[in-house]
Amino acid sequence: MTTQTSPARTPQDLDEAVTGGIGDSPLRPDGVLKVSGEYAYSSDLWAEDMLWGATLRSPHPYARINSVDIGPALRQPGVYAVLTHRDVPGENVYGLKVSDTPVLAEDIVRYQGEPVALVAADHPETARRALAKIVVDYEVLEPVTDPERAAHDDTLPKLHPGGNVVRYQPVVKGDPEARADVVVSDVYTLGMQDQAFLGPESGLAIPAEDGGVDLFLATQWLHVDQKQTARALGLPLEKVRFTMSGVGGAFGGREDLSMQIHCCMLALHTGKPVKMVYNREESFYGHVHRHPAKMYYEHGATKDGKLVYVRAKMYFDGGAYASKTPVVVSNATSLGVGPYEVPNVRIEGWGLYTNNPPCGAMRGLGAVQPAFAYELQMDKLATALGMDPVRLRQLNAVEEGSTMHTGQVLDYPAPVAELLERLEKLPLPPENRPGPRDIRTLPGGLSNTTHGECVVRGVGYSVIIKNVSYAEGVDDYSTARVRLEVIGGEPVAMVHTAAAEVGQGLITVQQQIARSELGVERVSIHPADTNVGDAGSSSASRQTYITGGAVRNACEAVRAAVFDRVAQRSGEDPAALSLSGGKVVSAATGFVADLVDVLGDDVIEETREYHHLRTYEMDPVTGQSPRVHVQHAFAAHRAVVEVDTELGLVKVIQLDCAQDVGKAINPDAVVGQIQGGSTQGLGLAVMEEIKVEDGKIRNPSFTDYLIPTILDTPPMTVDVIERADPHAPYGVRGVGEPPTISATPAIVNAIRNATGLNLTHTPVTPEQLCGLQPRRPPAGAARRR
Repeated sequence: MTTQTSPARTPQDLDEAVTGGIGDSPLRPDGVLKVSGEYAYSSDLWAEDMLWGATLRSPHPYARINSVDIGPALRQPGVYAVLTHRDVPGENVYGLKVSDTPVLAEDIVRYQGEPVALVAADHPETARRALAKIVVDYEVLEPVTDPERAAHDDTLPKLHPGGNVVRYQPVVKGDPEARADVVVSDVYTLGMQDQAFLGPESGLAIPAEDGGVDLFLATQWLHVDQKQTARALGLPLEKVRFTMSGVGGAFGGREDLSMQIHCCMLALHTGKPVKMVYNREESFYGHVHRHPAKMYYEHGATKDGKLVYVRAKMYFDGGAYASKTPVVVSNATSLGVGPYEVPNVRIEGWGLYTNNPPCGAMRGLGAVQPAFAYELQMDKLATALGMDPVRLRQLNAVEEGSTMHTGQVLDYPAPVAELLERLEKLPLPPENRPGPRDIRTLPGGLSNTTHGECVVRGVGYSVIIKNVSYAEGVDDYSTARVRLEVIGGEPVAMVHTAAAEVGQGLITVQQQIARSELGVERVSIHPADTNVGDAGSSSASRQTYITGGAVRNACEAVRAAVFDRVAQRSGEDPAALSLSGGKVVSAATGFVADLVDVLGDDVIEETREYHHLRTYEMDPVTGQSPRVHVQHAFAAHRAVVEVDTELGLVKVIQLDCAQDVGKAINPDAVVGQIQGGSTQGLGLAVMEEIKVEDGKIRNPSFTDYLIPTILDTPPMTVDVIERADPHAPYGVRGVGEPPTISATPAIVNAIRNATGLNLTHTPVTPEQLCGLQPRRPPAGAARRR
């Protein structure tokens, strides 16, 4: 396909034009620094005469605040400020989709860990001691903790003026009462997962001479943080300036505000730089998590395996505040049947307020939960039909031209059946052979708990669909400024966007695009800040697509200016010109000029935006929409597991993925994203869950909240295919989220295949594997009509 840069230039032409361009895998400029420990993260920031900020948080999930006495804390030597909601200079409320979250609690706290007061002191330990001296009189209330009850029980307290339902969205297609020959149903639950980024929330606020403030921080979306903070500070946007600092991982957990407003408030109040850094326990309270879900699913099919209907009810626990709950409901209901053609659908989705910890964005937003359910359902249906689970999936797979249950037509490649076919052809690990095994390869073997006596093997598959970028009418765009000039006798390009590099390799991608479009080797990336237009969030697998498109557009404008200059001097046709290796080349006459000579002492700078195709809201009654999502991505996984049925231990021994990426801008980075996403899906499958009891987190530490290490990470073969999306820059698709979604159900299906257990909750725990559930599907789970 053409690249949309000019009719004569293809991605292949661009690849050959310059080293380190599109299709290459150049070294990341931040890579060596990060692996060597020399990279500066936001928690490493320092300023002269700096104070330390700290936050007092509620110990109760739900309570009324009768009084707050800050006097004892103010009398602590070394304390410069103690602030409450009365000190918020602007609006004491913010939110990503709904403005419902207090900057500091006023009369009610709605979750354990809600911020109540702030302290600034000359030492972090002084700040912590001052927090302990703030006296808060709480009247403890009975918390609302069951999201399904919150959806339907009007006798429960209303946690917000509009009630406890954040969003309700149905989707109806065809005959919602359709009947089928074979029916399978079950109730699936998914625990609360944490993003578990290694770099805690942190930032440094510096008061400015103009009465404003500069904040250096780790975030995913500079401009939305700036807007929310400015409103809370009562300042115009131009006086609240944000600059990106080193980000130690994100995965959605940095989309919501954490310390941004608090740090700026303390800096403006004291007139001194203020630094805030959460410790690990506070980080668990200070950011949102993945929405836990309870999902009722029923699939009906013909005797030969064609899906007739899918019916589902899904409840998502949004916790105390809305955050991205409306989007979770939208994504879950619009993607809730998976990458399958289903003529009859009835789906209902609820996002609820509770007094549990707030939940928001996390990798695979709103698609992880239903994928776990519909992929376990597909295996259950295959068993009921006596069919191979891969054949069943291929029989019902969508393809280009298919119509989703929302009414959206897939007007780009959808190689679902091909992904499964390629996955099946990958070699499986060798079967167990007679004789002793290296016990380190067995479940629990590193602890010498087994010699393989009760170990069984299973294989599981999954294939999923995920939306890319924002949806439902959101004008999702990015801005890029590109500058071309001569420095040190060489042409150099500078790219300036506000896009957040959160570890995904976006800096490298921007360099690659500029190299290919401008034909120059040297490309520098300006630090991301709010002095350039909005780039949107580093989430929804959107930045290579959207910011990549903006960089391309700005480069095109710079290139056009160069060609116009050359045409005026030489009479060459601008349409016949190209840039390669720092030279201007004509398709008709060959070499025309050195770019250095064309530029001279001048600078060419252009700023452009990129907007994707328009999307439309879902109908509130039917869920129908001509285009809910701008793009869909597809990924498939095959997992091979070994399970010690006596000890309830699981080891994933192979986890292979086939994924369509549209166009691999950086092939090595693509593989890395797929491997990383797969590992995060593995964590959700077998170990990661925030335990919440009566609204309280019971395991807010990396001692008790387990995440996969390198010893848990199995060999992975990644089969990347490129089926270009004609609507996207260079044909790209989002890469980072799909493998997280498909890895979890593949692993759980493999465990079910190994054990015969009807597992319906993730993560799968030893308790589930040691006889607390029946080894066969419950009676009536599969039935014929």
